[in-house]
Amino acid sequence: MVDITHKISTLREATAIAVVRTSSEETVKAIRENKVPKGNVFEMAKAAGLLGVKKTPELLPDCHPLPIEYTGIDYEINGLEIQISVRVKTIYKTGVEVEAMHGASIVALTMYDMLKPIDKNVEIGTIRLQNKKGGKSSFKVNSEGLNAKIVVCSDTISKGQGEDKAGKAIASKLKEQGIESEISIIPDEPEEIRLALKNAGTDMVIFTGGTGVGPRDLTPETIEPLLDLKLKGVEEQMRNYGQQRMPYAMLSRSVAGLMDGKVILALPGSTKGAAECMDAIFPHVLHVFKVIEGKRHD
Repeated sequence: MVDITHKISTLREATAIAVVRTSSEETVKAIRENKVPKGNVFEMAKAAGLLGVKKTPELLPDCHPLPIEYTGIDYEINGLEIQISVRVKTIYKTGVEVEAMHGASIVALTMYDMLKPIDKNVEIGTIRLQNKKGGKSSFKVNSEGLNAKIVVCSDTISKGQGEDKAGKAIASKLKEQGIESEISIIPDEPEEIRLALKNAGTDMVIFTGGTGVGPRDLTPETIEPLLDLKLKGVEEQMRNYGQQRMPYAMLSRSVAGLMDGKVILALPGSTKGAAECMDAIFPHVLHVFKVIEGKRHD
């Protein structure tokens, strides 16, 4: 199964369509008047469809088990055809397209099974995904032309006594978003941090290191007074995301804000902590540039 532990949970929706074709008006009339010998076709098929949606991961090996928080099944009769619509919703890390399509398939198969004694020519037509939303495709952010400066705050690394891994991890995450970056290394000195921030000519300045509770962890106190605006929701998202994966994340004092139209971030110095913070807020945090330009929310 694909690893989705790095993803964030969002509202996911999907609607699938299936078509059952009967061969006579008599069949449609029997359905409408609830005179099909095997019982109420619509109600029986709906119950089967609900079970089909819930049991999707039991039958499809690569499908992740997930909480199904809503399923709606509707029918529309058009001449001799019955269109089945199955809508599924969840708040999770992956979508529900397969669940919706599986549910639609089970509804169609149940109807076929119930109708075949009275209509030997009944058949199942198209089964397809009608629409989906809630994943990356629903929150596209344009990163074209953006660049970033990564500042590694570490006494040890600045002295050449250690290797920078967190800065490189951040650069790799930015590259995935199509954002070019450069890395500089400075000691945990407030004046060095202030100079790195003031001299940056990039759209983003991302610090890594100095956000813990040690005596030399001074990055937040140095950066915060220089910000024009704090992005508290971004800070909360980073800590919440980290806390779900590592209990020590509650000790992080990561910072997010704006200064002179730039996005300023201060992330943990650990490689894993920095990478997780990036996963938590990218690419969605880039939407701030659209807002800064005065464009309306989608």
